[in-house]
Amino acid sequence: MKKTKFLTTIGILLIILLAACAAPPTEEMERAQDAVARAENNANAVRYASNTLVRARDALGRMQIEADARRYDAARSLAAEAIELAERAIDEGSIAAIRARDEANALINSLATPLSETTNALNAGREINLDLDYTRLFAELDSARRMYDEANRLLQANNPENAVAMGHNVRSSLSGINTALNDAVLAASRK
Repeated sequence: MKKTKFLTTIGILLIILLAACAAPPTEEMERAQDAVARAENNANAVRYASNTLVRARDALGRMQIEADARRYDAARSLAAEAIELAERAIDEGSIAAIRARDEANALINSLATPLSETTNALNAGREINLDLDYTRLFAELDSARRMYDEANRLLQANNPENAVAMGHNVRSSLSGINTALNDAVLAASRK
């Protein structure tokens, strides 16, 4: 009985001693900090996966709190979580950037034909002498062409969000010109 009590006491002391001597997961924590720093310096992760990046930073902060409190298992687990979230932010950012470029490219490419058709329709309207303010409409058409060129430039400069916004402005301008043409045709057909 004394021997069992003695061995139990020794076992408990060894567990306490081992727990007191446990080393912080320095390597895992450094890898987590590096992973989050890589994600923070990745423009696509910052632009398109900010929520995931915030979660990675949060895990990194909680990891440090747990390490400071000598809860090394929890710190190790949070380091792994921070790494996983940082890598996910980079992946999500990359995928979203490709999607944004593809969408912008599709929009910009879809505007070439309407620009040409609107130009032809405006020239035809002038030839048949529709009652329109051609100076204003051709100025709007020139503005739409400049916006189209700017949208292409923005797309090439890897700025798909602004390219899309510019593309929508082109579409809106063309719509206004075509509405004026249609109204003039309707007015001429009523005479």
